[in-house]
Amino acid sequence: MSAISPSESLVCTQPVQGAHLIADLQSCTCPIALLCDAGLLASHLKAAVHTARLSAVGETFHKFPDTPLQPGGVTGVVLLAESHVAVHTWPEFGVVTLDVYVCNYSADNSARAAALMDALCALFAPRQAHRQSLSRCGVAAAAS
Repeated sequence: MSAISPSESLVCTQPVQGAHLIADLQSCTCPIALLCDAGLLASHLKAAVHTARLSAVGETFHKFPDTPLQPGGVTGVVLLAESHVAVHTWPEFGVVTLDVYVCNYSADNSARAAALMDALCALFAPRQAHRQSLSRCGVAAAAS
C-alpha cells in the first residue's frame, strides 16, 4: 500500500462505505446530570442506539473528576456492529461533541445514523449546534 501525501486528493474506487456524522453542541439546556453522570449518559446513549435500530456490541464510559469549582465531564463510546458512537461532555461550558460513524458495507445504515444523531442532539437540547456529515470510503486511490 502506498502512502498518500496530504496534498493529494482521494478518489473512491468503490461505492461509499460509510457515513460519519459529527456535531458540536453549545449552550446545552439538558439537565446538568446528563453531562456529568457517566451511568445516566450511558443509559441514554444505549437507548438512542436501540431506538435507531443499530446494534451495540460494547461500551466504555469515563467520568472525569470533579474540581472544587465545577463538575467533571464524561467521555463515552458505544461500539456498534456497524461502527461506533462517541460523546464528550464539558459541563462547565455546556458543551457536548458527538461522533456517529456507521459502515455501509452490507447495508446502507445512513438513515439510522442520522436518526441517532437527531435523537442525541434533541437529548442535549443545545442552543447552538454545528453538524457535519462526511462520506467515508473504504478503498481509495490517488487522483490522477
